[in-house]
Amino acid sequence: MSNYHIKHLEEYFQVYRKSVRNPESFWEEIAEEHFVWRKRWNKVLEWDFKKPEIKWFEGAQLNITENCIDRHLSTRSHKTAILFEPNNPKEKSQKITYFQLYERVNQFANVLREQGIQKGDRVCIYLPMIPELAVSLLACARIGAVHSVVFAGFSATALSIRINDSDSKMVITSDGSFRGEKTTDLKGIVDDALEKSPCVKSVLVVKRTNSNIFMKEGRDLWIQPLLDKASKICQMEIMDAEDPLFILYTSGSTGMPKGMLHTIAGYMVYTAYTFKNVFQYREDDVFWCTADIGWITGHSYIVYGPLANGATTVMFEGIPSYPDFGRFWEIIEKHKITQFYTAPTAIRALAKENLEYVEKYDLSSIKVLGTVGEPINEEAWHWYNNNVGKKHSPIVDTWWQTETGGILISPIPFATPTKPTYATLPLPGIQPVIMDKNGKEITENQVDGRLCIKFPWPAIARTIWGNHERYRETYFSTYKKKYFTGDGALRDEVGYYRITGRVDDVIIVSGHNLGTAPIEDAINQHPAVAESAIVGFPHDIKGNALYGFVILKETGESRVHENVRIEINQIIAEHIGPIAKLDKIQFTSGLPKTRSGKIMRRILRKIANNDFNNLGDTTTLLNPEVVQEIIDNAL
Repeated sequence: MSNYHIKHLEEYFQVYRKSVRNPESFWEEIAEEHFVWRKRWNKVLEWDFKKPEIKWFEGAQLNITENCIDRHLSTRSHKTAILFEPNNPKEKSQKITYFQLYERVNQFANVLREQGIQKGDRVCIYLPMIPELAVSLLACARIGAVHSVVFAGFSATALSIRINDSDSKMVITSDGSFRGEKTTDLKGIVDDALEKSPCVKSVLVVKRTNSNIFMKEGRDLWIQPLLDKASKICQMEIMDAEDPLFILYTSGSTGMPKGMLHTIAGYMVYTAYTFKNVFQYREDDVFWCTADIGWITGHSYIVYGPLANGATTVMFEGIPSYPDFGRFWEIIEKHKITQFYTAPTAIRALAKENLEYVEKYDLSSIKVLGTVGEPINEEAWHWYNNNVGKKHSPIVDTWWQTETGGILISPIPFATPTKPTYATLPLPGIQPVIMDKNGKEITENQVDGRLCIKFPWPAIARTIWGNHERYRETYFSTYKKKYFTGDGALRDEVGYYRITGRVDDVIIVSGHNLGTAPIEDAINQHPAVAESAIVGFPHDIKGNALYGFVILKETGESRVHENVRIEINQIIAEHIGPIAKLDKIQFTSGLPKTRSGKIMRRILRKIANNDFNNLGDTTTLLNPEVVQEIIDNAL
């Protein structure tokens, strides 16, 4: 029996028990049989959650691009590795074979080297969903540079913060991006960001929109002429298992985003293994994950996981509503997609539209459906199951995080019976526990607690870049000898897990983790604002939307209020990006605070949810009278 490809529930339980009984030998067998190593490890695992320190396959040497590209050339050189579907359906899609990918990555890696990028240097990538985005990641990995991809919807300020934190020497960007009918000047955003980022020595620019842009002499270069001159052969850098592969920023509940650092070997082994099992990938399948590579989902399940398995992976530049709401389904029919992995936000938005958009396309190629980014609500699950999967393609509701590197809890298609709103069972090697607030393990069913993991898995992030103490404090200080996910969860009588949402001040909006602190910091920079507090409230499409309670320095008439509302969202878009704009802004004379000055967000959350009857005891507040005022003016 192979541990690598699980096909039945009974097999899952056998493999799971083995993985938990002896995790080291379990992962060693998988690593040994399915990957190319230049040197074997001395030790499979060394770990201590107290420090915290985690090392997998220590002493081993490898290059992840050899595992994702080179080793497939003898058997799959003419197979499509990346299938690019452009924003405009009239533009031809591109098929990049494994051999073409090999040559393109080598040329790009050689250009990076010529531009002075060396092993260990950080390279910031700010690109739209075009093939160069995947190629540039792999080119960095080829030469041992650490890539830091920033989602191309972030503002110049957010980009600059990430460039400076990672001390990136280079930025790779494009003249612009296409998303639906919108064209965005990405190079202009980079120029603004670099005014505050002196660490960047060079900028490589991909031509995509053919727009007229400013190129700074001595710093900015068009990439194509450099690629044309570069050799198609590139000597790969032999890396240690625990060398850094990439930094990816995720919102924290305090202001600064956290640069999660992932290392090479464990991440490779885990993403490849989970991709194979969660999506039941077979040789001639065409896999499509609709995420952006700017997020962890794109890193793990558009680039590294699929390519390590020799898969065909789809990259889509556009949006689900352009040129109409049938775009996803049209692409599925066109490329005969077999596994389709998207976010509940997209499903809810498409479910609101006329069913004809779905019904006019042939979706019979689909074998497995997946969801990611947040728990999927029951209504959206049934719509997806009935209309897209036609009740015969299982839905894998996957739970994981930027910090985890890969999927941790998920059904295995055709093996695990699915249950709407439940992520179901942990994958092999994952040992979840549910804890109460006092640090005791909850063993009863259907009791909401906090989700922790008590044993490391290969793809766990190793640290927060430049701030190991924050890593310890955030993930390992709440519960002794356990990784705390920050999510609430409960377990049913079968042992299925249901994720109930964040327990800290991070709100998931359209699948994006948004920390409230940086948004509040941005709002408070408005000259008319004295103080603000952000909470989430349920939204039909986004899952959650943002509700802002704002105290103004001076109360003005409603016309002035309306202008301030517009300006607040403009500031948020500038500092963080349009994804963080507030749906509701309520002006108030005060915020409910404890005597120590802490804002009682619990009360604000209830009000934002129109739940005015269960506010709990408000008499201990410093200003209990403000609660009634906020209720009376609730939006």
